Amino acid sequence: MILSNPPKHLVKRRLLLVAGLGVLLLMMATAANFPNFIEHYYSRGIYPVVVYVLHAIFNALPISIGDVFYLVLIGGLLYTLAKLIKLGIRKNFRLMGYFALKIVMTVQILIAVFYLFWGLNYFRPPIAQSVGLQDTTYTLTDVKTITRLLIDSANSYAVQVTPANRNQPNKLIYLQAKKAIIQLAKNEPAYRNDKPAVKPSLFTPLLNYMNTLGYYNPFTGEAQMNYQMPVINKPVTCAHEMGHQMGYGREDEANFIGFAAGVQSSNRLFKYSAYYMAMLEFMHYLRRRDTIAHHELRRRLSVTVRQEVKIDSAYWTGYESRIGVISSLFYDQFLKANNQPAGLFTYNRMIRLTMAYYKSRQPVLFQKSAKKAGNSL
Repeated sequence: MILSNPPKHLVKRRLLLVAGLGVLLLMMATAANFPNFIEHYYSRGIYPVVVYVLHAIFNALPISIGDVFYLVLIGGLLYTLAKLIKLGIRKNFRLMGYFALKIVMTVQILIAVFYLFWGLNYFRPPIAQSVGLQDTTYTLTDVKTITRLLIDSANSYAVQVTPANRNQPNKLIYLQAKKAIIQLAKNEPAYRNDKPAVKPSLFTPLLNYMNTLGYYNPFTGEAQMNYQMPVINKPVTCAHEMGHQMGYGREDEANFIGFAAGVQSSNRLFKYSAYYMAMLEFMHYLRRRDTIAHHELRRRLSVTVRQEVKIDSAYWTGYESRIGVISSLFYDQFLKANNQPAGLFTYNRMIRLTMAYYKSRQPVLFQKSAKKAGNSL
């Protein structure tokens, strides 16, 4: 039943709630300016408790509750908007304003829950501080050296991946990714993830048109996967989304976690997926910085990897649409609003962490690179 004339005390109460939620959002926005505070009290204090509860409840369920939540939410908002339009047509502006307050309050609650359940992790200090990868001094020659290494590694593992590896069910790939994340956490405590898991998304047909491989649902703590995409993308994307589950919000950091989990895994498909993703990111970087080197290194790709790139590219090209363009623009702005000023280019910035990773483990590569650069002067 719709009230024709809401009592003043209900209007006042709703106004007070809107004001109170506004104050809460302002406090969280202020806290975001203090990364060490976020790290100590939220990322290592509140968030592990929240995510432990969410994982215990939702990861045990076979379907994506987060997807269902979004469907219900969208349906509720559309219903409320329809009410507003109906009230506007009837010129019942007082009741229209009352329901408008309800929409504002709902949006405020969703924003507050988003940041309290996960979003404040966007503002913690960079992961480089936690895992000792802060040395990001490297030259273009160094980048070329590591790109060659990644290409050779991708070439090597491409021939080791059998048809049986490629045709295994998604559930098995998800389980292998979970094992890889658990192993990564054993090697480095900063990668801790309580009860990690990934699920196929109910929105997968839509995700294809959005050119989206997966996403993390902050309201339920579920890592969602596009279950139809090429198999080469699946293992590293699983690890990427579980990286978000750990509490690392930035896309370059989640990309690096996917890479680190893959290269340390004993699974051949996972290793290939990780080296393939990193190789593409480095090649994209070089295409913008040194087109000659990019073309030279492209010829280094094996026939198998070249075919992989062709199949992968053709899949996503087949789903190009206005939906993808609009969603990319929206997500680009979303990233910029959440401490990632490079927007969608943040994904490609994982090369800084990857360079530091190799520099800490194989410094001789950089010594050889420097010597080669010196000899060419």
